[in-house]
Amino acid sequence: MKIGYARVSTEEQHLDLQLIALNTFGCDRVLTDQGISGVRFDRTGLKEALSLAQKGDTLVVWRLDRLGRSLGHLVEVMSGLRARGVEFASLTESIQTNSPAGMFMFHMIAALAEFERSLISERTRAGVAAARQRGSKPGRPLALTPEQCAQAKELLRNHSETFVAETFHVHHRTLRRSLSQGAAEATDNVHCSSLA
Repeated sequence: MKIGYARVSTEEQHLDLQLIALNTFGCDRVLTDQGISGVRFDRTGLKEALSLAQKGDTLVVWRLDRLGRSLGHLVEVMSGLRARGVEFASLTESIQTNSPAGMFMFHMIAALAEFERSLISERTRAGVAAARQRGSKPGRPLALTPEQCAQAKELLRNHSETFVAETFHVHHRTLRRSLSQGAAEATDNVHCSSLA
C-alpha cells in the first residue's frame, strides 16, 4: 500500500498541489496536517501515517521538507521505517529508498536542505538586526488597524470570534494575532487586548 502524507505550515496555505501529486502517484490513502510547522513531529496526520504503514508499504511525500525540517528527525523517522520494512518516496526529489542509491540520495538531499535552511535563518537574523539598527520594526504588518482592533474588541463582547473575523474579512487566527500584536505594540490612544 502507498500511504501519502501532505502538510502545510499555515491555515492560509493550500494542500491541493501535494494532494494531486500524491493521488497521481497512486497513493491508496493520504493523511494531512494543516497549519503545523515541519519542525514539530507530534503531528496528528504524520502519526497516523506512520502507524498505518506496515511492512512492504511505502510512505510517500510530495517533497522531503513536508515530512520534516530537521535532519536528525528525518533520519530518525527513516530508520524507524526501515526497521519495520517500510519504504519511503519523495516525489519532487525522486527519492525511493528501496535501493542503496535511493538511501544515499535521501541523506544527501536532507543534509543539503538543512544546510540551506541554516543559511536562510542566518541571513534572516542578520537582516532583522540591520533593520533594528535602522530603527525599523521587522515582521508582518498588522492585518487590522488599531481602530479596527478596537471595533473587533467591542464586537467580541456580543458576537462569536468567527462572526467578527468574517466581518473584517480575515481568518480567525489572523484576528487573534492582530489583537494580541496590537495589544503589545499599541502605545497611542487605541489599545487592543488579546482574546480571552
